[in-house]
Amino acid sequence: MATDMQKLIGASEEDDEEEMEMDVKEEDDEDEENGEKHIAAQMMMGVDGVMQSTSSSGQFQHHQQLQEQVSTPGGGGARRSRPLEEKERTKLRERHRRAITARILAGLRRHGNYNLRVRADINDVIAALAREAGWVVLPDGTTFPSRSQGSRPAAGTSAGMTSSSSQMVSQPTPPTSLRGVSSGYRTSVDYNACRMKGVFMPTPSPYDLSSSARSQSSGMVGDGGEQTESLPLIAGSMEAVNNKQVIDLPPKLPEHDFAGTPYVPVYVMLPLGIINMKCELIDPDGLLKQLRALKSINVDGVMVDCWWGIVEAHAPLEYNWNGYRRLFQMVRELKLKIQVVMSFHECGGNVGDDVCIPLPHWVAEIGRSNPDMFFTDREGRRNPECLSWGIDKERVLRGRTAVEVYFDYMRSFRVEFNEFFEDGIISMVEVGLGPCGELRYPSCPVKHGWRYPGIGEFQCYDQYMSKSLRKAAELRGHSFWARGPDNAGSYNSQPDETGFFCDGGDYDGYYGRFFLNWYSQVLVDHGDRVLSLAKLAFEGTCIAAKLPGIQWWYKTASHAAELTAGFYNPCNRDGYSAIAAMLHKHGATLNFACPELHLLEQHEDLREALADPQGLVWQVLNAAWDVCIPVASENALLCHDRMGYNKILDNLKLVNDPDGRHFASFTYLRLSPLLMERQNFMEFERFVKRMHGEAVLDLQV
Repeated sequence: MATDMQKLIGASEEDDEEEMEMDVKEEDDEDEENGEKHIAAQMMMGVDGVMQSTSSSGQFQHHQQLQEQVSTPGGGGARRSRPLEEKERTKLRERHRRAITARILAGLRRHGNYNLRVRADINDVIAALAREAGWVVLPDGTTFPSRSQGSRPAAGTSAGMTSSSSQMVSQPTPPTSLRGVSSGYRTSVDYNACRMKGVFMPTPSPYDLSSSARSQSSGMVGDGGEQTESLPLIAGSMEAVNNKQVIDLPPKLPEHDFAGTPYVPVYVMLPLGIINMKCELIDPDGLLKQLRALKSINVDGVMVDCWWGIVEAHAPLEYNWNGYRRLFQMVRELKLKIQVVMSFHECGGNVGDDVCIPLPHWVAEIGRSNPDMFFTDREGRRNPECLSWGIDKERVLRGRTAVEVYFDYMRSFRVEFNEFFEDGIISMVEVGLGPCGELRYPSCPVKHGWRYPGIGEFQCYDQYMSKSLRKAAELRGHSFWARGPDNAGSYNSQPDETGFFCDGGDYDGYYGRFFLNWYSQVLVDHGDRVLSLAKLAFEGTCIAAKLPGIQWWYKTASHAAELTAGFYNPCNRDGYSAIAAMLHKHGATLNFACPELHLLEQHEDLREALADPQGLVWQVLNAAWDVCIPVASENALLCHDRMGYNKILDNLKLVNDPDGRHFASFTYLRLSPLLMERQNFMEFERFVKRMHGEAVLDLQV
């Protein structure tokens, strides 16, 4: 979603610079105050760090020595001797440095889509880069590759590390451990440099290291065998054998035994840019090698996006499926199955997008003369990521409606690949219904400045949506309700900052209930229209629709972020039952990315945003299971370690469910060179076996 989840509100360059200047002033004041404290401390301490004699003559002599080192301008207290010119130069240098930093951060937010908080520093930038590279960054700063469980540091590594400068002992770096893996230990200076105050520790889970494992430690032994300090260690205990460091790795974490549980198929999502803009398969030899590796570990199949902007790129009703045909033939030869996504949105600008695939050129040309065919916010900003649902029945696309365009595309695909349908190679077709292929409004566009956990904005201000709202208001008998809320804040507002979403706000008034009911019904009607035609085009094949996991502000009364996305789900109403009923009508599968699976490093952000991923997951699952529709899932962020796989298994297998319910399939995002690395691939193979209900030899129960 993903999220590997854009999280924090950005700030303008001007705001950053003002904050930087304020920080400089505060630091200058602190320097002066600290200088006074430093002089006072010197007056109380001798040269050797011990208390001087209490005799009056000794105190007088020491006081005279200090007076020679300090000045007292204006009759004030003792201060360090620091020329005014030097202080001004220091201020200017600091302001200049911070202004540069502010512009760098603003550029990263605006153009690089980095999620950096308002008062970000270099630590936030490094953490963002590490997460983008697939590493795990814990709240205390501990960073490590997303690998198997054995390489994960203990959650409490940095806790309780205290020492004074008088106790620091310099020691040489010991050789590599005889047992386990170690890169040498650090002195107390290094540990204290890494220490953080106020670190939020995640709630312990079955897949966090136990308290006993975290607390195991052994003394640091010097050359003479004298114990100098006792410090917690990373993921195990340390012993000294002949002055060499030896680390005992912690015991394996307890895992559920899924042997004999229902078989859950596992698919792997192929890279976004596997087909280029000429509809040609990129690097078929390299892909074939990777597909053979997946087949060797009994992966069930692959999922691939069929991009509207590639296939029907240049002219209406002119389709080019060449690259996809070659890909499908390759998959069929390996006896793998295919899940296909009808992608009617653009690719690029969202989390995880590493390629740019726009809408068809002829659609963009129409949009330049008729921009109301795109979703529009209150300020009139257009979002060309996908077509507005207001033109579902409007003949604005060279004589065709949007729904007719979607149907012609799906029908062409069915005719082109009919043999793959008849042979059962294509096992499911997921139909794109909005931005990122999800059934939702584009309420949180990064390109318009949205940052997590902003509530987003309503997207109903193009002329076609406005016409629909005006018609609904007239039918209700209140034509003055034909408008969007004027007190719903902006993209990065919080619920309590608005008159519409705050507790007791207008969202629960007569007008608010009317507007939200209309807004959410447009979403349901769009899904109903497109899925009815998809069912006709792909008769006999499973179809699916994807829902996002919008879990921020879930613990508030209004559920503001869900409301702007089209899910009328405040605390006193179930906003997902109508969607589940619509999917049940067409026999469609619900594809829902469980947002709680990979948020270990984001617990603090979740708390600040009053998020409840687990509560949202269970509400959506119950809405689906109440009408007996299958539920599929996919991971939101990268996962290569055993802890992440164990969490996925627990969420998908549901061993304690009294009705024996489980997910219909799971799609892993996504195929990459990182997944194919030996250790990562071994962990993935183990995960596939457990998803299939097979026994594994190294299970720790």
